[in-house]
Amino acid sequence: MLRPSTNPKAYHRLCLLSSFLPLPPSPSPTPPPLLRLRRLSAGRLRIRHLSGGVPRSVAMASSRLRSLVPINAALSAENGGATNCSASAAAAVNSFDDEDGSVLGCGYCLPPPEIRDIVDAPPLPALSFSPHRDKILFLKRRALPPLAELARPEEKLAGIRIDGKCNTRSRMSFYTGIGIHQLLPDGKLGSEREVHGFPDGAKINFVTWSNDGRHLAFSIRVDEEDSSSSKLQVWVANVETGIARPLFQSTEVHLNAIFDNFVWVDDSTLVVCTIPSGRGDPPKKPLVPSGPKIQSNEQKNVVQVRTFQDLLKDEHDEDLFEYYTTSQLVLASLDGSVKEIGPPAIYTSVDPSPDGKYLMISSIHRPYSFIVPCGRFPKKVDVWTADGKFVRELCDLPLAEDIPIAFNSVRQGMRSIHWRADKPSTLYWAETQDGGDAKVEVSPRDIIYTQPTEPLEGKEPEILHKLDLRYGGISWCDDSMALVYESWYKTRKTRTWVISPNSKDVSPRILFDRSSEDVYSDPGSPMFRRTPAGTYIIAKVKKENDEGTYILLNGSGATPEGNIPFLDLFEINTGSKERIWQSDKEKYYETVVALMSDQNEGDICINQLKILTSKESKTENTQYYILSWPDKKACQITDFPHPYPQLASLQKEMVRYQRKDGVQLTATLYLPPNYDPSKDGPLPCLIWSYPGEFKSKDAAGQVRGSPNEFAGIGPTSALLWLARRFAILSGPTIPIIGEGDEEANDRYVEQLVASAEAAVEEVIRRGVGHPNKIAIGGHSYGAFMTANLLAHAPHLFCCGIARSGAYNRTLTPFGFQNEDRTLWEATNTYVEMSPFMSANKIKKPILLIHGEEDNNPGTLTMQSDRFFNALKGHGALCRLVVLPFESHGYSARESIMHVLWETDRWLQKHCVSNTADVSADPAQSENDADKDAADSEKKAAAATGGGNPELADSEHEKSKCTQRSLL
Repeated sequence: MLRPSTNPKAYHRLCLLSSFLPLPPSPSPTPPPLLRLRRLSAGRLRIRHLSGGVPRSVAMASSRLRSLVPINAALSAENGGATNCSASAAAAVNSFDDEDGSVLGCGYCLPPPEIRDIVDAPPLPALSFSPHRDKILFLKRRALPPLAELARPEEKLAGIRIDGKCNTRSRMSFYTGIGIHQLLPDGKLGSEREVHGFPDGAKINFVTWSNDGRHLAFSIRVDEEDSSSSKLQVWVANVETGIARPLFQSTEVHLNAIFDNFVWVDDSTLVVCTIPSGRGDPPKKPLVPSGPKIQSNEQKNVVQVRTFQDLLKDEHDEDLFEYYTTSQLVLASLDGSVKEIGPPAIYTSVDPSPDGKYLMISSIHRPYSFIVPCGRFPKKVDVWTADGKFVRELCDLPLAEDIPIAFNSVRQGMRSIHWRADKPSTLYWAETQDGGDAKVEVSPRDIIYTQPTEPLEGKEPEILHKLDLRYGGISWCDDSMALVYESWYKTRKTRTWVISPNSKDVSPRILFDRSSEDVYSDPGSPMFRRTPAGTYIIAKVKKENDEGTYILLNGSGATPEGNIPFLDLFEINTGSKERIWQSDKEKYYETVVALMSDQNEGDICINQLKILTSKESKTENTQYYILSWPDKKACQITDFPHPYPQLASLQKEMVRYQRKDGVQLTATLYLPPNYDPSKDGPLPCLIWSYPGEFKSKDAAGQVRGSPNEFAGIGPTSALLWLARRFAILSGPTIPIIGEGDEEANDRYVEQLVASAEAAVEEVIRRGVGHPNKIAIGGHSYGAFMTANLLAHAPHLFCCGIARSGAYNRTLTPFGFQNEDRTLWEATNTYVEMSPFMSANKIKKPILLIHGEEDNNPGTLTMQSDRFFNALKGHGALCRLVVLPFESHGYSARESIMHVLWETDRWLQKHCVSNTADVSADPAQSENDADKDAADSEKKAAAATGGGNPELADSEHEKSKCTQRSLL
């Protein structure tokens, strides 16, 4: 399961940081078109309600949606936004009967104004700096999209969802405008120059700079008269004038953005993935199938795969997948010349060499699979010249249905094939030596190879380095230095090697060897500089009268008091460090975002160092600064308004407390503005969290985060209830620890309850949380946690909110989350962890919310359906809300506002108004919970014939050492 991000600040940072790097080959989060409701029945909001054992249901008529105002603004569908609701929409807010809590009206509902106003706050723009760091783009974003956009038909094929009208991934977000600002010598921003020339209402995607910074390339689409969105066209804009024009003279050339989109080869030429001309209409499904659907394993192969969604189902799906994903590559210049290169194929990435002379082309082909997504289909990687002439085939990997489910298992053959960032056109890649199976013990486990693009005949690839853990990437600098990363999930070990790529007489050595869980020992990641070719290499820094080899390490600076980010000058040969910058730990939280003094080639002089930093506090939102050496003068370059001034004086504190087994826990406590515990007394409290797995108690007890970070509030954030005078305990550490040979999940329930007890005791001890008015909630794995706590710790909470969760682990039998044992290897664990098996023990009110089109592998929508029926079958007070068209996270304004209304109603009715003595006899409740756990274990043992389940190793499929400056 994926942990959802509800922090708009984090999204904003990622948008900004991504501007310093080449775009990834796969489509980045992009924009949704204005969509129409697909059919009347699909526009219904399904709600099922049970109170006191009496089931109720209500249909929400889609006709009500017409009263909600469509939005013409810009932003990612997943990230906050603003719009106004018409009077008729406000009138559609439903009332509910206070006596039995059943919904009487129909339509989507709006939460109270104090919550609605925060969610509707205008979004901030994303930032992108030019290659020469002299200009900044302000990419303007819209508010939350209307449900009509999500209602647009989509094809679910091979693990991806496709908008057939646009020939893109479905539900893309978009920008509504581009503003260009000059960064003046004094660090201030010049006046805005608006990019213009494209049609009004155009939806903008994939904005990229040319290497010389003189042009922008981007795609646009415009709504057609029937409210459907057109296919994407590529446009270019002159940065000095702001004038934009189509790249292609013909209006019939459209972008195919299912996988890759376009990339600059040089300052004036792009390779574009286009829809093949004359493609025709999509293949129609035959009325009569050609035969039955057959899958066979007559060879008795062992093929274990996790629970994937949206897979191909039949031959027609295969044809549709090919129809939408096949591209024709086109070489297009700013002077208007156009040339088709290569045959039509399913191209997944186009990667020019740093010198622009070659293209590395990845594609997938038949045979396809009905049990794994397209990322595991047969994959071919070729090298072409920049004008499309075939040079050689690098590999043609077969269908990979049999990658083991153990973490750190990988595909066999060449993988992670890239160009060396410090060379004109040199390739490197990794190959596994264990057959891709993490359970196989072998040394070395991975070998890294390198080779020129056009090697001499008979010249074999050169071994660059051998690794005993799983390869995790390389940071290049030059012929004398590169950093190689390896890691192993089961032991949480991570290593960084220093190698000399062109000096065989210099032995590789380990630079850092540590636990990935030990955040206190994290030395930081190297800062990168941009090369003239547009690649990124490790920045070397020189000190006056010093011959040492220095790099910059940018670290989060985790400490027991919270994160204190830093920048160290690190001598690579001796390991000596000099801290040249550190965040203000008293009031502010500051971070180093990127290097700004890399315009000239060669080492950077320390006295000419210039960096981009962000700065924020508990009450001040993030602003960006240019910090210059030697005087370290900071110049503020942004002045974004506070996104929710009504909560500007909220109170935030990082709290530490202890679990009964001695594990130190951390959480962030938020209190409403102007709250005084001595005068106002304890408040209703919402605890919102997400469990995490650790290998040691010490690592689980380490503090992560900073008390000075600005409280980012996303459109579905629990912090919205600060406006309703709730105390919020956000992200309390819920560590599930498996020390030694023990797997973390073997004592999941026991540790979950112990962590929750410690959190509840802490808010009560502080006098901020009312003992009888504490609610628990979470999303995805947090929803799984919520249901388990209501089943096994009913004495702690008055009610729960569970969004997009999984509740029956037997429905994901080949592993889930960080569990890589199968159901048959760890039957007791699967049964014990599943709240579905304990539905008869849930007596506290629980609100279940789920997107009808959930695409997350572990949280099929039927999980909530079946869990609700199990609860209803035992007379539990429960409510299920299924959101039409929504996926794992929720996007549409109607959906989000209704989720907030449902949550607020639930909290007001079952938390604020709760008079039951939920903690009257906690000792007895704990005994009951222990007895229930013992009973469950006996049942599981009986189901398997008794005895201990077989334990298997637990690996992680790919734990890379993420380079902080490469976010």
